[in-house]
Amino acid sequence: MTCASCVTRVERALRKVPGVQDASVNLATETARVVYAGDASEARLRRAVRDAGYEPREQDALDEAPASPWAGFLPVGTGLLLSLPLVVPMGGELLGLHWMMLPAWLQFALATPVQFVLGARFYRAGWHALKAGTGNMDLLVALGTTAGWALSVWLWLAGAGEHLYFEASAVVITLVLLGKWLETRAKRQTTAAIRALHALRPEKAHVIAADGSESDLPASEVLAGDRLAVRPGERIPADGLVLEGRTQVDESMLTGEPLPQSRGVGAKLTGGTINGDGRVVLQVTAVGAETVLAHIIRLVEDAQAAKAPIQRLVDQVSAVFVPVVIAIALATLAGWLAMGAPLETALIRAVAVLVIACPCALGLATPAAIMAGTGVAARHGILIKDAQALELAHRVDTVAFDKTGTLTVGRPRLVGFAAAPGVDEAQALSAAASLQGGSEHPLARAVVALAQERGVPMTPATDVSAVAGRGTQGDVAGRHVLIASLRWMEELGVPPGPLEAQAQAWRGAGSTLSALLVQRAEGLALEALMAFADEPKPEAAQALAGLRARGLRLAMISGDNRPAALAMAHRLGLRDDEVMAEVLPGDKAARVAQLRADGHVVAMVGDGVNDAPALAAADVGLAMGTGTDVAMHAAGITLMRGDVGLVGAALDISRRTVGKIRQNLFWAFAYNVAGIPLAALGYLNPVLAGAAMALSSVSVMTNALLLRRWRAGSS
Repeated sequence: MTCASCVTRVERALRKVPGVQDASVNLATETARVVYAGDASEARLRRAVRDAGYEPREQDALDEAPASPWAGFLPVGTGLLLSLPLVVPMGGELLGLHWMMLPAWLQFALATPVQFVLGARFYRAGWHALKAGTGNMDLLVALGTTAGWALSVWLWLAGAGEHLYFEASAVVITLVLLGKWLETRAKRQTTAAIRALHALRPEKAHVIAADGSESDLPASEVLAGDRLAVRPGERIPADGLVLEGRTQVDESMLTGEPLPQSRGVGAKLTGGTINGDGRVVLQVTAVGAETVLAHIIRLVEDAQAAKAPIQRLVDQVSAVFVPVVIAIALATLAGWLAMGAPLETALIRAVAVLVIACPCALGLATPAAIMAGTGVAARHGILIKDAQALELAHRVDTVAFDKTGTLTVGRPRLVGFAAAPGVDEAQALSAAASLQGGSEHPLARAVVALAQERGVPMTPATDVSAVAGRGTQGDVAGRHVLIASLRWMEELGVPPGPLEAQAQAWRGAGSTLSALLVQRAEGLALEALMAFADEPKPEAAQALAGLRARGLRLAMISGDNRPAALAMAHRLGLRDDEVMAEVLPGDKAARVAQLRADGHVVAMVGDGVNDAPALAAADVGLAMGTGTDVAMHAAGITLMRGDVGLVGAALDISRRTVGKIRQNLFWAFAYNVAGIPLAALGYLNPVLAGAAMALSSVSVMTNALLLRRWRAGSS
């Protein structure tokens, strides 16, 4: 494909295939994303693309770069060699040097191969566009250069003029080919992030057999459950858990974190990361498309292939662009003839209009910036799942945060355990830990950890069920036991009794409280209170201050009681009016929706399963990569590290990318808005018009590539 008109034609052809629900084509990556069902097989889709005049191919361009940076330069170099003798005498005249012009037959011999051999691609693509009832850049170039070449042949054979225009047609084709070659080189740089991610996959793995012997196998043949040996300095072949050894792991390519991370027995290892100075044995938990690396590659590919909402306007403009340009060129021809200009003058000026009006820059403006922006973001641990999130994020004026696991470390400790009078503390702790033994909730793990630390025995619980936002209940040693929030305890009508003073003291200190309730003959009774404390992430307060300094409104949404939520908020530097406390998990989305209803553009940052509805309800959802898969699927942006500072970085790369999109669209439109009138009025000859047209595409790609210099935290 060569321009935005090609994109429209391919999309239209794909959407006509029965069963296709949607088709989106990206000019920069030359890829199509098709949602289809029923009869719309890949074979039908390929045939539809071929019938539209294009050659479908496997998506292998992103996996490997050409061996030489000069790949594809032969047609350009040939065109330059053949065109140079035609241009040198013209250049001499401009400098006042009257060099001898080449004979007409030699000009014809040099220009004709350029026109019909090197330029054959323009005729083929232009003919397919005409058959489809549309136009594209190739049609404009073919019409313009053919007119210039034919005019020169007519003047030569008729002996009607001293100056011929063979150099114009030959140089225009050569410049267009040069521009497309430079554009292709730039495209390869925008896909460098994808190729770098693919390169993280090692080629072999050291598989440990049942007898302890090691053998090398291709990494693609590793199976879940295999035991692998990873030596110092090697890339980890697949996701897994450490069975033996301890090491430092470089995860910078995946998370953007420059410091090596310590990993011991039981720790998770991610395929593609680099093992440090220790030999480890890991058990494979995921391979192929199920690995973290494969998931990251899919996210980046999807984001780079997707269309931003602003691209729809460009597509609408491109659909009518070529017919309008042809009409302007015909009007230019007729206008100059009507004013008495010679046919050759009128025709050359019409040719200049056709040549300068190239919609390829329009088609590249948005996808080139998105590819560069998502690529550099991925290198810094920010995975942008869709282009819409990227385009919206720069407009965010309110950032809402989940508290636990997002602003805090997410590993609360049980800092207080108080049994009611007459209740054995060890027995109460045993009942609480037994009920929580099978839960992965952070508070549950804290209870179990304290029981294990004190050597308190635990018995299996039965009929365990969770009550969303309130607690857990089940049977332990023949007794019905509940772990309840204070809200649930109040709803059940259980008074705190003699533990009231202790509860007030813990709440004042900012602890989160839970109650151990036991069913007795006379009803539910409070047997113990538990106080949990979490620590704010070290970087959280500074990150929040940085967001506030940028003029953003902040909010912390927590299910904790208000005193506990306020105590944590003050440690984070948040004001009382920025705290939403005692919010049930199911109500988080409603709070986000209310912020949006008040006219704010809201970003929600969370990490847990219960944050998923709120992430989906926000204008932009940002999920912590250290959280749950559910949260990451619901969010448009995933922060691969649990670093709150990446929130500001994600908003910043969105602002930079959207800025580049706007700059590119401005220059793409400006080239045409300024260039077409200048060409029509005779101020641009076809050679200058061809140079300007080639420059427009190259400048758009180059401007987009400047995003690769972005660094998180840069201004």
